[in-house]
Amino acid sequence: MIPFLLLIVGIRGNMKPMFEEMKKKPFEWLLWSTIGFGLFYTPITYAAAFGPGWLVAGTWQTTIIAGSLLVPFLQKEKIPVKELKFSSLILIGVIIIQAQQATQVELSSTLLSILPVIIAAFAYPLGNRKMMEVCDGRLDTFQRVLGMTIASLPFWFVLSTIGLFIHGAPSNNQLFQSFIVAIFSGLIATVLFFYATDLARKSSRLLAAVEATQSGEIIFAIIGEMLLLGAAVPGAIALVGLGLIVLGMILHSLSSQKIQINSD
Repeated sequence: MIPFLLLIVGIRGNMKPMFEEMKKKPFEWLLWSTIGFGLFYTPITYAAAFGPGWLVAGTWQTTIIAGSLLVPFLQKEKIPVKELKFSSLILIGVIIIQAQQATQVELSSTLLSILPVIIAAFAYPLGNRKMMEVCDGRLDTFQRVLGMTIASLPFWFVLSTIGLFIHGAPSNNQLFQSFIVAIFSGLIATVLFFYATDLARKSSRLLAAVEATQSGEIIFAIIGEMLLLGAAVPGAIALVGLGLIVLGMILHSLSSQKIQINSD
């Protein structure tokens, strides 16, 4: 991610302000970047070695309620109950979609897949929200993502060194896959998501709505499998789950619109 982000931030002439911000609170940058990025990607990658992708993707949706549950500890506000209900509706839909397939996986593999992803599901919004608090709107999204990526490098160097001694150097295929992840997940997805959370950072209810949009990946994953991989059309039970996800996202959207109108 770093070469691309360096190019973007450098062209925009925003490199110096970013490093000045990082120098003010180096410990906070190191800590929350490692949690937000390190404890996000690493547990998910670990989990993928023990369970199928659909189980990892489905479990990851717990992140849509994790942010709301963290609100009392981060923003000293009450849990946004209405938004939490909408997010829970989405989560129920995800669980319904996964339920039929989950019977095909052994319990040990299920636990090794689910537990690390739950850690990641809480680490991601925690790191993101704490870094928004540290930056307080003084950096744009590209600066913040680049700063967090640089600050998390010590963690990645340690992990890479351990991997090098235990498993050897990565294969060309692994390097190519890492490149794809850096582009689509690191640059496109993370930057867009962080930009949206920056816009909503002053409202825990709007933040909950933004974080709930991540559930849309389940719908697009199913459509992608059908169009590109020839997967079968989801059964009746799965369609009920999809309906709940869509309904939850619509309710979040309507609620967010009311919040913005009231604030105006």
